[in-house]
Amino acid sequence: MSRPFASSADTTPKKQTLEMLADGVYALTAEGDPNVGAIEGEDFVLCVEATATPHTARSWLQQLRQHTDKPIRYLVLTHYHAVRTLGASAFGTDMVIAHENTAALIDERGRDDWESELGRMPRLFDHPESIPGLTHPTITFTGQLTIQLGGDRGEAVIAHCGFGHTEGDIVVWLPKQRVLFTGDLVESQAALYTGDAYHSPWATTTLDHIAGFEADVLVGGRGAATYGRTEVDEAIAQTRRFLTTMISHTTAVHAAGGGMEQAFADVHEALAPAYSGWPIFEHCLPFNVARLWDELSGITRPRIWTADRDRDVWAKLQG
Repeated sequence: MSRPFASSADTTPKKQTLEMLADGVYALTAEGDPNVGAIEGEDFVLCVEATATPHTARSWLQQLRQHTDKPIRYLVLTHYHAVRTLGASAFGTDMVIAHENTAALIDERGRDDWESELGRMPRLFDHPESIPGLTHPTITFTGQLTIQLGGDRGEAVIAHCGFGHTEGDIVVWLPKQRVLFTGDLVESQAALYTGDAYHSPWATTTLDHIAGFEADVLVGGRGAATYGRTEVDEAIAQTRRFLTTMISHTTAVHAAGGGMEQAFADVHEALAPAYSGWPIFEHCLPFNVARLWDELSGITRPRIWTADRDRDVWAKLQG
């Protein structure tokens, strides 16, 4: 029996939880939906992620305004995916920060990604007519960008840790508060999406870099915020296990001359006991294996996902 396409049948609203991670540092999580965050400076706010539409962004900002009325000066986009970027116009700032690779990816494939993600995850695109168009960063960088928060609040270090979930992922690190926002480079009890990934560097040097921050609080792209070094380390470890399991099983099938369908079946069997109950597991896995199969076949850079390609891969592996 075929499964409903991606997350198209996921129509149930998720309970949102607004957490104060440290003084003036906030995260909004929602049972496996994409997380967002905010950091108060002395006289401004830096927001992390934009949500999928201005309508959903305004809902998030209404909750944030119960805690601070400081103006939003900066909006940080951890990567280019539509559910992270298209709500940017609601924040009322022209200082939109992203890695230079993210800016290039939006130019190259942002429109296709918008159509793809709308089809895969329609519930997240509440009032899609509120989207004015693609979000284009106005501040880009390569390695690291530091923003002084003012007063005694320390600084926000925005860093590119290497290729991973995409080629432009960045994290937001607060050294004084020891809080780390990782975007989709780390997930906490939520499945990974790797359809635009570079699996080997992500599983090794990129996650090593993230672990090296030695954060006391970590907010991943999805799932609950993690508190304490034990929980933080486990979130990083579970992300690494997901990746290495995919890599080992897909590589074995590829090396033996098998097909992508067999690789998908083997990866699904290996991951399901630990991960199948977590959000978006069934949704993500066909696209993950297709991308990894491409890598093993010599296609170094991710191919663009279109709405038609989404459906073709889904029919082949989950149909």
